[in-house]
Amino acid sequence: MPGIVAYGTYIPYWRLERSRIAQALGTGAGAGTRAVASYDEDATSMGVEAARAALAVAAGRPGDHAIKEVVFVTTAPPYLDKTNATAIHAALGLAQNVPAFDAIGSVRSAAGATKFAGDGTLLVLSDIRTGLPGSTDEAQGGDAAAAFLFGEGDDVIAERIGFGSSTAEFLDRWRVPGDNYSHQWEERFGEAAYVPLAEAALADSLKSAGISREDVDHFLAVGLHARAVRGFKSAVDLTPSIGNSGAAAAGLVLSDVLDRAKPGDLIARLIISDGADCSVWRVTDAITSYRRHTTVADQIAVGRDDLDYAKFLTWRGFLDREPPRRPDPERPAAPPSFRRDDWKFGFTASRCTACETRHLPPSRVCVKCNAVDEMVPERLADVKATIATFTVDRLAYSLSPPIVAAVIDFDGGGRFRCELTDVDPATVKIGDRVEMTFRRLFTAGGVHNYFWKAKPITKQGDS
Repeated sequence: MPGIVAYGTYIPYWRLERSRIAQALGTGAGAGTRAVASYDEDATSMGVEAARAALAVAAGRPGDHAIKEVVFVTTAPPYLDKTNATAIHAALGLAQNVPAFDAIGSVRSAAGATKFAGDGTLLVLSDIRTGLPGSTDEAQGGDAAAAFLFGEGDDVIAERIGFGSSTAEFLDRWRVPGDNYSHQWEERFGEAAYVPLAEAALADSLKSAGISREDVDHFLAVGLHARAVRGFKSAVDLTPSIGNSGAAAAGLVLSDVLDRAKPGDLIARLIISDGADCSVWRVTDAITSYRRHTTVADQIAVGRDDLDYAKFLTWRGFLDREPPRRPDPERPAAPPSFRRDDWKFGFTASRCTACETRHLPPSRVCVKCNAVDEMVPERLADVKATIATFTVDRLAYSLSPPIVAAVIDFDGGGRFRCELTDVDPATVKIGDRVEMTFRRLFTAGGVHNYFWKAKPITKQGDS
């Protein structure tokens, strides 16, 4: 049975202190912070970042880690009636014969997609949790993503050895098409329905694995029904620091345990959503050589927690504010986007084979030696760069002004003008190191315009 050969996580830069919600609305919101996807992020863009993190580790490990399919799970898809996973596929620069599928709509989709993941499956879990102002969903939710590459062989770091499931039809949480927040039934009813289902799924998973509850080294429980989850005393609770990330929560807690797991550790992960699903994992000896660039704890530690509540409401569409008096962005056209998808989504430049000059965007004619059609494609999404110069624009259209525009020089050559994100305009300076990140520039006419921006490199991510 395929196991996990690589994993990656992404927690956004921004945090909202729950005390800011309480201060603004005069209601209790709890302590701690929740992770907030920026105005230029959505479930797709965060999924790309988590997948890039997983594949970066996989690239440094021996063995064949070919991706055979991409499966994207979220409860907050940027598109309906269009596959979102194809944008992730394009941003990762995957081959055309690699299929990409969505599994969207509920948190339980994460359990189902994990259960059926096969050799070469890249599973991407990403969610943006939103609720009405003052709601529990708003305060206790969180935005994040996790990705897992499944495979076989000696490189498997965690193998699934047991699974149990329990299903029943009842109404606990729901959202109909067109709603921008979910509804929930009275909590005591949900708790009474969930607990027996979760206990049955847990018992079946332990039985199939041939172990007892006492054998489990790390027990994890996640779900959107807080009272039901608390009854199972999970070893990891990320809600105080980043919130409940819905479909991504199961991936985040498993990643957090794998960040510090030892060979032979047994992990039981219970997902409570529209029933219950429990999987049992055994950590292998390969974990001792597994090294990823940033852990879940690292990503939590570098968040910025001074987000204003009014700005958060604006980003989520609950506060309609006066925009800059500038023309609205035009809807991206499909034909040119299709013709240049290697550049637009994959950030693939070109290099002249005659003089080695890089061209961003790609070009047929070399600007240095004038050679024609002597180019080879070169993906620069994972190449770091340095700020050569920048400007702070306080007039351009943005949901989070001011815009910081920069000219950056890539390691190994190539200069590019782009926007900076996740940056403090007061502290940015020439010479700062940056890396590329996949973002949603804007949405116009219902079309999301995805492209790449640069962001400062954290201490954990520098090299």
